[in-house]
Amino acid sequence: MEFIVANFAPIMFAGLICFLLLGFPVAFSLGACGLFFGFVGIELGVFQPSVMAWLPQRLIGIMANDTLLAVPFFTLMGLILERSGMAEDLLDTVGQVFGPMRGGLALAVIFVGALLAATTGVVAASVISMGLISLPIMLRYGYDRRLTSGVIAASGTLAQIIPPSLVLIIMADQLGKSVGDMYKGAFLPGFMLMGLYVLYVVFLAIFKPAQVPALPPEARTFREPNGSGGYASLVGITALSAVVAVVLARNMEAVHTWFQGEPVTFVATDEKVVVAMCGGVFVALVIALINKGLKLNLLSRLAERVTFVLIPPLLLIFLVLGTIFLGVATPTEGGAMGAVGALIMAWIRRRMNMPLLKQALASTTKLSSFVMFILIGATVFSLVFQAADGPIWVEHLLSALPGGPVGFLIAVNVLVFFLAFFLDYFELSFIVVPLLAPVAHKLGIDLIWFGVLLAVNMQTSFMHPPFGFALFFLRSVAPDKQYVDRVTQKVMEPVTTMQIYRGAIPFVLIQLTMVGVLIAFPQIVTGSLDKEVKVNLDDIGAQMRESLQPENDATPADPYGGTPEPTPGAEPAPGAEPAAPGATEGAAPSPAPAESGASDDPMKAMQDALKQQQPPQKP
Repeated sequence: MEFIVANFAPIMFAGLICFLLLGFPVAFSLGACGLFFGFVGIELGVFQPSVMAWLPQRLIGIMANDTLLAVPFFTLMGLILERSGMAEDLLDTVGQVFGPMRGGLALAVIFVGALLAATTGVVAASVISMGLISLPIMLRYGYDRRLTSGVIAASGTLAQIIPPSLVLIIMADQLGKSVGDMYKGAFLPGFMLMGLYVLYVVFLAIFKPAQVPALPPEARTFREPNGSGGYASLVGITALSAVVAVVLARNMEAVHTWFQGEPVTFVATDEKVVVAMCGGVFVALVIALINKGLKLNLLSRLAERVTFVLIPPLLLIFLVLGTIFLGVATPTEGGAMGAVGALIMAWIRRRMNMPLLKQALASTTKLSSFVMFILIGATVFSLVFQAADGPIWVEHLLSALPGGPVGFLIAVNVLVFFLAFFLDYFELSFIVVPLLAPVAHKLGIDLIWFGVLLAVNMQTSFMHPPFGFALFFLRSVAPDKQYVDRVTQKVMEPVTTMQIYRGAIPFVLIQLTMVGVLIAFPQIVTGSLDKEVKVNLDDIGAQMRESLQPENDATPADPYGGTPEPTPGAEPAPGAEPAAPGATEGAAPSPAPAESGASDDPMKAMQDALKQQQPPQKP
C-alpha cells in the first residue's frame, strides 16, 4: 500500500490509459477513472474526503462558462453554410478560375478548404463536402488518386487551425487565455500552412505534370460569346478592389478623424487590415450589383460569378473575425452574429427550409453535447489528479528534460504526435493540455504560442494513417467500387484505402514542418498579439504614498481622527498640556517593532503583496 500511496499520480495516469484501451467512450472513461481513483485515494488517505465535495462547484462552473457558448454558435453557422450549397458553388467557381493551369483543381480545393475553414470551422463538413463534389471531377480529368485524396483530406483539416476553429476555443479555455488572442495568434500560421500546401502542388505541376493535368477546353463552362475566358474583367475588378483596400489602409487615420470629428493619429494594424479588406470587397460587390441591375455588360460571366459567389462568405468572415479582432464583439457574440449571417445567406440563396434547419440544429446539439460530456469527464479526472499532486509529478517529469524550453517543446510535440494516433483533438485538449500548461508557464513559454503550436500538431490527428478521422470521412464518400462517370461515360476505377493513406503522408510531413517552423520562429504567433503592458509597482506605490502624505505637517495625520503619539524625547508643542504623572503606568505596552522585511505602511504591504502575485515575464 505504501508504494501505491507514494506513486498514486502515475498509477492514476496509467489507469486512465487502461480505461481508454478498454474501448469505452472517452467521456465516461475519464469520469469513471476519476471517481474510482477518488474513492481509492480517500480510503488510502492520499487526500481528504472533502475533495469530492468540490466536484459540484466545478460542474456548475462549466455550465456558467460563457466562452463555451461559442462552440454551438460556430457549429451551427458552419453546418448551415455547408448544407445550403455554398461549398458546391465555391468549388465549381474557383475550379473554373484555376482550371486552365496544371494543378488548378488541386489549388481550387486548397483555397476553398481555407474559405470553408474560415466560415464553417468543422473538419467533417469540409472534408465530406469537398470529397463529394471535387473528388469525382479530379478523377474524371486524370488527377493522381493519391494526390487527390491527400489534398482533399489536408485542405479539410485547415478548419482545425484557421479561425473560427472549435479546437482553438477549447484550447483557450483550457489555457485560461482569451479566445480572441488565440484566434489572432493562429491566423497567420493557418494561412502559412495553406501556402505550404500550394507550394507542394506547384512543385508537382512543374516536375510531375502528368499527376495534375489542366482542365480540357470542353470542361470550361464560363466562356464569353467570342470564346474568351473572361479573365480580363476578373483581373480588372480584383485590381480595383486591391487599390481601394490599399488606399483605405494608408488613410485610415484620416478616415477615423473624419468619422469621429477629432484628430486620430494611430490605428492598430489588425483594424487597418480588416476595414481595408471590407472596403475593397464591398466596392467589388457594388460594381457587380450595378452591372447586373443596369445590364451594362462591363463584367464577364466568370467575373460576375466569382464576385457573387466569393464575396458573401468573405463578408461573413470579416463580420465574425473582424469584430473579434477589433474588440467590438466577444467570440461568443461573434459566433452568434455568424450563425445569424449564415441563416440570412441561406435564405437569400433560397436554400433555407425547415428540414435543413432541423438537421443543422440536431447536429449542433449532438456535437455540443459530445464536447460538454468530455469536458465533464475531464473535470472529474483533473479534480482527483490535482488532489493527488499529479501536476507536481508531471512538472518534475517534464521540467527535468534536457534542452530547457526548446527540449520541453520538442518532447511535448513528439508525445502529442503519437497520442494523436489514438485520441482526437477534443480528447487531447481536455486530457493532455491541462497537464502540460502549468509546466510551460513555469518555463516562461508564452501560452498563446504553446496553444497554437499544439493545435497545429493536433491537426495531424486527422491525417494519421490508419486512424485519421479525415481519412475516415473521405473513405465514406470515395468510390469503393467501379462506377460509370456521368459526364464521360467511362468506367472509373475505385479509390482504395491504401491510396488514401499514401496520399496523406506528404501532407502530414508538411504539417510537421510547420510545427518545426513555429518552434524556431515564435514571433509568427506572438507578433500579431497586443503588446504586454508592464506596470512599475514601485512608482505606483511611491505616487500613492505621496498623495496620502500631508503637505504642511511632518507628522502623519491619524486617518481615524485620534491624537498622534508624541515622539520620545521631543518637547511638547506650545499650548499643549503636560501629560499626567503615571498616565502611562499600567498601560498596555506598545506593539513591538516590526521584524525585518515587514512594514507598518499599508501601501508598502499592498505593494509587496502585488509583487508576489505578479506573473513571470515572457522570455
